Amino acid sequence: MTYSEAQAAFERLFRHEMDDAQMRDFLLSMKLDETMPVEALAAAASVMRANAVALPVDEALRPELIDIVGTGGDKIGSFNISSTVAILCASMGSYVAKHGSRSVTSKSGSADMFEALGVRLDLGIEQTARLLEETGFTFMFAQNHHPAMKFIMPVRKSIPEKTIFNVLGPLTNPAGVRKIMLGVFDKSFVPKIAEALKINDVTSAIVVSSKERMDEISISDITYAARVDDKGITEYEIDPALYGIPRQPLEAIVGGDAVANATILQNIFENRATEAQRDIVRINAANAFIVDGKARDIQEGLEMADEALLGGRAKAKLAQIIEVSSKL
Repeated sequence: MTYSEAQAAFERLFRHEMDDAQMRDFLLSMKLDETMPVEALAAAASVMRANAVALPVDEALRPELIDIVGTGGDKIGSFNISSTVAILCASMGSYVAKHGSRSVTSKSGSADMFEALGVRLDLGIEQTARLLEETGFTFMFAQNHHPAMKFIMPVRKSIPEKTIFNVLGPLTNPAGVRKIMLGVFDKSFVPKIAEALKINDVTSAIVVSSKERMDEISISDITYAARVDDKGITEYEIDPALYGIPRQPLEAIVGGDAVANATILQNIFENRATEAQRDIVRINAANAFIVDGKARDIQEGLEMADEALLGGRAKAKLAQIIEVSSKL
């Protein structure tokens, strides 16, 4: 399938020009496996984003925006690592436009945890943009930005196999971010997603998948990565042990429901968390700082993460986000 063929098909899908049977057949043809064409991924993401309700931020700010997100679906049951990293990065000057939803495959989606923390999720689109401009962080509830999904989702849920929609969410940020730290549950999709991001004019990204199939950078083993920048795409491996981070079992970063994960985040920001919980946030934040152009390498990124945690910046940023969202 060429880019233009995929684009035409997804435009029909998002304009509701297919009936349920046609939608089901089309989604079944978009199975998520090694045969998935990069062009289909890129075209689907472009069309879905074009049909989204865009976040109305100042155009001068838009090139600064970054998302830190995972596809989910890894079945590891970790706490909300990327959401924790998102607030940490905002505390160090990043503008994080986080795009997410409630839990689909885990006990706690990003929306569930932010709600448990006290961040308002019932903000309108304009209020969501103001939260970003005032605090450097916002959460875009996916259901508020992708109205076409209301007729696609029932058909998608009727299909037991993974389809292209299992990875599309992180590629369709409605703020139009051009910088992204993105985790995926299968290393075979790391180069494909990197290529799709490049096709869709993302300027800076790191796509990761750990050896244990986690959609984060792991502290239990190596992580496969692809860097997207103005030089092109570079594939490599990340070994936290090279940066003084000891190996920890996967069980050490398992979370729970929204309240449990919110408590873990608060413990990390208050320097009461376990070494494993803190370290997995540090290594993921370090790479997010690279994507955002704030750190030259992982070591500098780790130093920034430590400053955010030990200096109380992350804790203060969370308090600010909760306070501002409650007043909007």
